[in-house]
Amino acid sequence: MADYGHDLSFGIFVTPKADAGPHIIELARRADAAGLDWVSVQDHPYQPAFLDAMTLLTAIAAATEHVAVFPNVANLPLRPPAVLARAVASLDILSGGRAELGIGTGAFWDAIAAMGGPRRSPRESVDALREAIAVIRALWTPGRGARAGGQYYSVSGAKPGPFPVHDVGIWVGAYKERMLRLTGEAGDGWLPSSPYAPPEQLAAMNAVIDAAATEAGRSPADVQRIYNIAGSFSGDGSSFLQGPPKVWAEQLAGLALDEGISGFVLMADDTVTVDRFAAEVAPAVRELVASERALADADADTDARPVSPPTDNSKKRERGLGVAATPDPGVRLSDETLWDETARPVAPAPDPDTDYSEAGRSHARDLVAVHDHLRAELAQLRDMIAQVAAGSLDPGKARTEISKLTMRQNQWTVGAYCESYCRLVGLHHTLEDTSLFTGLRRLDGRLAPVTGRLTEEHHVIAGLLSRVDAALVALVTDPVRGMPAVRAAVDLLTDALLSHLSYEEHQILEPLARVGPAIYG
Repeated sequence: MADYGHDLSFGIFVTPKADAGPHIIELARRADAAGLDWVSVQDHPYQPAFLDAMTLLTAIAAATEHVAVFPNVANLPLRPPAVLARAVASLDILSGGRAELGIGTGAFWDAIAAMGGPRRSPRESVDALREAIAVIRALWTPGRGARAGGQYYSVSGAKPGPFPVHDVGIWVGAYKERMLRLTGEAGDGWLPSSPYAPPEQLAAMNAVIDAAATEAGRSPADVQRIYNIAGSFSGDGSSFLQGPPKVWAEQLAGLALDEGISGFVLMADDTVTVDRFAAEVAPAVRELVASERALADADADTDARPVSPPTDNSKKRERGLGVAATPDPGVRLSDETLWDETARPVAPAPDPDTDYSEAGRSHARDLVAVHDHLRAELAQLRDMIAQVAAGSLDPGKARTEISKLTMRQNQWTVGAYCESYCRLVGLHHTLEDTSLFTGLRRLDGRLAPVTGRLTEEHHVIAGLLSRVDAALVALVTDPVRGMPAVRAAVDLLTDALLSHLSYEEHQILEPLARVGPAIYG
């Protein structure tokens, strides 16, 4: 296993289309609000249909508060390293330490030459990049005069500065052996893309980086691995990132634990995909990796000693169920508070010796599947509101579409689980909200406080859905003041719904699997 132990990070990789500037900034703001770590953009200075990457990154940094930004990757032949060093340092200063540097040798040499740049062979390109990294580091190092470089790039007595306010990483986009070796020798990070370096090739590439790092007197862990990824939430999960969020989470967690990938940057330009990645994939990957790392640490502690039976009931609980509760993303978009989350009742700890039937496990899996559907519908709702704000969707049409959503039809009066589950598996089409919870209380009276709280939250969420609808009605008569109210209502709904679904799964997945079909008498 090649887990280098780096903290996980997640971001997006957007196309810098010149006619989509406002959309890009809005996408960056959403990523920032959703708790993602990065926003990156392509750098193709010869492409007239694209915005300048460094200018766009500056605008993104100014429009956000938390996300870091970086070119993915900077086109070295058209960005002299001495100038690039000062530009990135300036961006880091202005953003409060939120800039990194992805860099590559360049490609599309005809287009580069047409812009007045050099035309280089593969060997020349690698040598030039090596010199460029030395020049950049020299200008970021305090001293009387920077001296570095060689045949392609050099500084001779240039005054260093300005200096970044944090240690800016130099991440190399590399695929071939000489570039991979350069990454291991001199890079702070490796930045490949899944279409060009699919998962099955990562191990061999990592081995080259690790060997080069060791030969250079460095630790392989000195090189962070950041992976640009592309995928779709449709599909059956048989291919890489072609399936529901849980498939993504399992596959990305596997890459973190087996290939040492700690950064995942999603190539996407649409709000729905970005929102689902932030809300459903990133938190799940973090939880899976943290769990496996904790188990690995425990195994290391007991190495060479007799192994005792596991005492971590939560681990046995997840593994026994065959499905894990979805973590709360932990990000709140609204300043308004609906309930005290610390006062939520907690289900009793499960018996570690419980055997779960396949029928019971199916109930637990179906609950998560239905919740995933509701999370997807929430992403649809947010996307429709964004379209209304952008003027591409009429508020009346949005209301019509929202009324078709399962979460709106249910009104939470019969419970998202009961209603949707019955539609999916053909059981008890007319169950009321109390059917599920009554069954749980009948079979395990200790769950009464939890089910009571869940019912209360159902009613609160029903009111929030009505609030969104009322805000859309008001938007028609007052578009200027109406849109902030709509956004506020949807943000509050997002906070409440994601928190509630996670809480419900954490509390009743185990009881559902334990009692199984007996819940319906």
